[in-house]
Amino acid sequence: MRDYSGLRRRGFLAAASGAGALALVGCGTSEDTSDAGDGNDGKPQRGGRLRAAFAGGGASETLDPHLGNLFADAARAKALFDKLADYGDDLSAQPRLASGWEPNAGLDRWTVTLRDADFHNGKPVTAQDVLYSYRRIADPKKAFRAKASLEPIDLDASRAVNARTVEFVLKRPTAEFPNVLAAFGSYIVPDGSSDSGFDKQPVGSGPFRFVSFAPGRSAVFRRNDAYWDGAPHLDELEFVVANEESARINALLGGQVEYAHELNPTTARAHEGKGQIEIVRLQGSAMQAFAMKTDRAPFDDKRVREAFFLIADRQELIDGALSGAGVVGNDLFGKGYEYYADGLPQREQDLDRARSLLKKAGAEDLKVTLDTSAVAAGFTEAASIFRDQAAKAGVTVEVKMGSKDSYWADILDSGTLSCYRSGAMPIESHISQRLLTDSTTNATKWHHKDFDALYQQAQSTKDEKERTALFERMQRRLYAEGGFLVWGFADWIIGTGRTVKGVEHEAPANTLDWARFDKVWLA
Repeated sequence: MRDYSGLRRRGFLAAASGAGALALVGCGTSEDTSDAGDGNDGKPQRGGRLRAAFAGGGASETLDPHLGNLFADAARAKALFDKLADYGDDLSAQPRLASGWEPNAGLDRWTVTLRDADFHNGKPVTAQDVLYSYRRIADPKKAFRAKASLEPIDLDASRAVNARTVEFVLKRPTAEFPNVLAAFGSYIVPDGSSDSGFDKQPVGSGPFRFVSFAPGRSAVFRRNDAYWDGAPHLDELEFVVANEESARINALLGGQVEYAHELNPTTARAHEGKGQIEIVRLQGSAMQAFAMKTDRAPFDDKRVREAFFLIADRQELIDGALSGAGVVGNDLFGKGYEYYADGLPQREQDLDRARSLLKKAGAEDLKVTLDTSAVAAGFTEAASIFRDQAAKAGVTVEVKMGSKDSYWADILDSGTLSCYRSGAMPIESHISQRLLTDSTTNATKWHHKDFDALYQQAQSTKDEKERTALFERMQRRLYAEGGFLVWGFADWIIGTGRTVKGVEHEAPANTLDWARFDKVWLA
């Protein structure tokens, strides 16, 4: 079958987003086996438990792979489950449970062939499981993350041709349908899986099997020796929750964990090259932004939104909030990705113009609350810096600290202005998941039917040059009046113990090889 791969990045790598107590059990030592080699020569060793510290979501955490929003959710889901496809380092769709896909001439029917793979209960992964999973995600009564991405599929008309072949019937031609198969949260679960079962005894087809789960504390998984892509090197994998960055780095330095997700630039500089731990940097990775809710005052006035675009001194935010570890943004997601509108002028701070726009909008003495939290590196610093920048334009910004456990859920519907960030995905996936009227993670409440229609037109356009032009039109509108003030793209930083090998240094968060613990080993 022809591989109609998805989007490609044109520039630097991208990555990441996500939100306790640090509960630590087990040990991280490895055991020698007949296939073990010298860890220094790159030959994998088998055995041991790796403990990975992530920021989490508190007592409301779940192992339901269709509900996850945080990086901890995504990493745990990847260990237990598989998708039909996943994003490679270049953000192209790479086959996973699907061994291949083939469109018809009209690009409105795609035939997907499944590889020979089994769930943890020994049952084969079938076309019926795929259709059940996608229909569950698309349930109109639920708010599953991948729902908007799966919208092009007519799931009533789609069918199982046989046990290992699915025919997807689409509502319209979709040139980059493999991106749908790779969408964040589009995991395949067994037919009939119940909501309540995921946290008690989740069954997936992934590289690790479930052992235990304590929401907000830890999850323990064991190697799946029958994994279709080769059994993991590790015996066990434990995810531990540590919402404070200081707790993650101290646990790593103290040998309580071997992997610490998301360290800040100051921590990285303090330990880089010192030999005690390894620092992994993915440069220019995480989109850093302020999200303005466009459906409520004061940001329902596009003049106010433009004024806020002009208030931001982006380089000052990079230098102060990220200690210089990043590059400036231009109010658009996906810098360096295919379809990115890099021809638009770089926005600079213009306080006079900002004041003029606010005056025209009747918002000269504007007061707004900016929601932030220590949930992500640079958030609290960015909020303080932007507060001071806004004061120069006559705007009073009150910084409000939110809960690290519930921040991402809280800001989705509440408030008017919040600190925000995102990881890697194709630009069209960012639009489908966050900027369409029915998107379940639409943090800016950007609801425009004509914008939805333009997106659908781009999806259906076969000619790449014409499709690029349509994506540019959408981005020009977002640049002029959207709700994301994208001020930068940060380096994404991970810390590992010196015994940890096999961690990819080129994989943005949300892509296949990020947090891929089935390929990691302990030397």
